[in-house]
Amino acid sequence: ALSACGGSGPSLPKGVALVQRFPNDVLVPGTVRLPISLAVQKGVLTDADTSLPKMLTAKVVDTATGKTVIQHVTSTKHTTGVPQPYWPFTVTIDTPGIYSLVVDGGPSDGAAFQILERTAVRIPLVGDALPPFDTPTTTNNNGINPVCTRKDGVCPFHSITLTEALRSGKPVVYLIGTPAYCQTGTCAPALDALMAVHKNVGDSVVFIHADVYTDSTATTPAPAVKAYNMSYEPALFVTDSKGILQARLDAIFNEEEVRSVLLSATGIS
Repeated sequence: ALSACGGSGPSLPKGVALVQRFPNDVLVPGTVRLPISLAVQKGVLTDADTSLPKMLTAKVVDTATGKTVIQHVTSTKHTTGVPQPYWPFTVTIDTPGIYSLVVDGGPSDGAAFQILERTAVRIPLVGDALPPFDTPTTTNNNGINPVCTRKDGVCPFHSITLTEALRSGKPVVYLIGTPAYCQTGTCAPALDALMAVHKNVGDSVVFIHADVYTDSTATTPAPAVKAYNMSYEPALFVTDSKGILQARLDAIFNEEEVRSVLLSATGIS
């Protein structure tokens, strides 16, 4: 979180900070998603704490040159099904480097983020074929126990493996996240969002979930995490019917964003 104040724009709380809700080591040239929340000294703000603006506006600055590379970008507040409100900014940046998202009315130095060369990032990237992996299922947990840490019981996304899903000829939505032990508190809402979307789209899309740890001690990363070189959770991968990754949502997202991404990637809603 960055805490210097300055700028103009929406009426934000005094001393507001930007909380980066995105991993900073997996962003590459192209479309970049930058979700942020707002915080003050006592913690991340919620709608119960204060009246937060529905929309935020921002610019993107190249920190090496001080040049504004994106003059104006907006984001709408997302609140449904998540522990804190967040604003997912989406920008297009074609050149690797270090940039800053400067929100109007917020910290003058903004929220820094780095765009890396594609070759420097080891997780699956948009445009690549999503690598197959034999995720644990209810009939073969591959040594993962429990196979799903959802509080209300195993979710319905463990009947087949990711490998099998990618052979189905249907779009695939693959979630890596641990509902019970996610330190950010966003994995359980992410899984709930998928279950809600699944009710609408039915069998036209294959949904797969892999938990993050091998057992309830939550100390040893599961093979699914290692297979994709993941350093954060949750992460949502959305492919087309040929298994090509069309979109990835990182760290925080809700049902609204999942529906939007699925529609954009597959034409299914």
